[in-house]
Amino acid sequence: MTDLFLDTLAGQIIRGVSGGRLCSLQDPTVINRPTHKHNDDSLASFDGQTVSTISVKEKGADFELVSWYGDDDPANPQNWSSVKKVFVTFLICFLTVSIYIGSAIYTGGEQGVMEKFHVSQTVATLGLTLFVLGYAIGPMFLAPLAEAPPIGRKPVYLVTLFIFVVLNFPVIYAPNIATLLVFRFLTGFIGSPVLATGGASLADIWPRKKVAYAIGIWGVAAVCGPVLGPLVGGFAAQHETWRWTIWELVWLSGFCLILLIFTLPETSANTILYKRAKRLRKLTGNPNLKSQADLATENMQIKDVVSASFYRPFQLCFSQPILLVTNAYLALVYALLFTWFEAFPIVFTEIYHFNLGENGLAFLCIMVGAIIVMIPYCVWLYMVQEKQFDEQGNIAPENRLPPAIVGSFFIPICMFVFGWSSRESVHWIVPMIGAAFFPMGAVLLFNAILNYQADAYPEYVGSVLAGNDLIRCSVGSVFPLFAPHMFHQLGVDWASSLLGFLAIAFVPIPYLLYKPGPKLKVNSITEAVLFGFIAHQTPRICCSSRRTQSRGSASSQSKSAFAIAVEILIQVLAYKTPRAMSVTS
Repeated sequence: MTDLFLDTLAGQIIRGVSGGRLCSLQDPTVINRPTHKHNDDSLASFDGQTVSTISVKEKGADFELVSWYGDDDPANPQNWSSVKKVFVTFLICFLTVSIYIGSAIYTGGEQGVMEKFHVSQTVATLGLTLFVLGYAIGPMFLAPLAEAPPIGRKPVYLVTLFIFVVLNFPVIYAPNIATLLVFRFLTGFIGSPVLATGGASLADIWPRKKVAYAIGIWGVAAVCGPVLGPLVGGFAAQHETWRWTIWELVWLSGFCLILLIFTLPETSANTILYKRAKRLRKLTGNPNLKSQADLATENMQIKDVVSASFYRPFQLCFSQPILLVTNAYLALVYALLFTWFEAFPIVFTEIYHFNLGENGLAFLCIMVGAIIVMIPYCVWLYMVQEKQFDEQGNIAPENRLPPAIVGSFFIPICMFVFGWSSRESVHWIVPMIGAAFFPMGAVLLFNAILNYQADAYPEYVGSVLAGNDLIRCSVGSVFPLFAPHMFHQLGVDWASSLLGFLAIAFVPIPYLLYKPGPKLKVNSITEAVLFGFIAHQTPRICCSSRRTQSRGSASSQSKSAFAIAVEILIQVLAYKTPRAMSVTS
């Protein structure tokens, strides 16, 4: 742990001010450093999200490849001590909570916003939805920066968190509703990187067999953030004004910023080696010392970054049926989470007569459910999943799905119990128990499906997860706008039942992906419908061993919209999970 401070921002500042005399990084002698001479094409590529293997053009000169100082190099994040790994995992989780809480902490002051600016509940709710929409769009622009070796994850986290803190002040002192809403969107946008790349930071430091534990804990933190928001914000708004809810967000995120400045190291191996090569070039005067990241980025053009960062997430999400359907499922779950922020006040304030602070306490049942389900999930990881990895650390994607099969049943159970027990004749603890089933299902579904997507598309993990974040958060941002009207018009019972029936429709999806039915192929007309509205021409994505031929007959293209929709639904539900996907670019 003593070396942790050296790579923090504070350590870098001290090293720079002292001219390297303090907090210096000790490299072995130049003679003993591990470099490899090359005179041929080297292998590396940049996805905008991950580095993979493709050929690089001939450099025309020898170069020495800077690598780790042996298998036990302490600079390699995979070799960090368990204590250091756990501490860095805590930092990522704390940063996630500090940002995620910003969405729902605002809801405690919605009534105050309505009174201050004389606006309707729908307009006031935009403060929540625009924040969520901001961190839906933000990763498409900011997350690729964290994957760029010259930048790395740490600067992106720290710079965006600093701006996040600053942008909350215009929200606090907003003179009108327009200013408040604009800066709520901007704070969500700028705070988004950790929400998309936090999992990648954990994968940097944990081996593949263990990373699922860390991702699971990070997922619980992602649930606890929004859940704690109404609790913290409710008491503040009740005893002060709505502005105090944002002040609390500033205090929390500001403390997190100070903590990270002194304790957060860089976790990206590509960035660590990139900076090592740069440092050794300066020390030795040898310009031929290069890291794999140097080779990967030398010939990169702007179009490559744009393609990897913006085009590919859309391409994958809307042309791959398994991504389309699993992203839709997680979008529904995420939307239901944010529906609670409008449904809970209706149930516990209007029916059970809780005050603002007590209504915030009701959200604790969601956090309790998320924590409880982690115990059997971790037991399953240890007893079952770890044994399914091969000697190379690989696992079949479908082996990730059993928790999702179980979790899919918890969501409709939650909706029906919550909806039909929310009445004065039934004790308030009963709808809370029903609501506790939701995080149990959500945690299992999120962990299983996100790991499944990453294993099914290992070459494009960053693009896949960025697309998932965009779809999931975009849908989640919309539901709070109509949720109050739906619950008031239909009643809590039937509004919850409507959402429960919708959740039931998605229950078969994890099982159909785990035990696929008939192996139906994806033909050209289906791909055109799924992805044609994104781009006029797109690379064909399909199983490399079962690539289909284009069918352009008049009869195929004259199918009715209904027939095409039915065909898409059947193929989405029965599509075989690809073990090895290929994307042509």
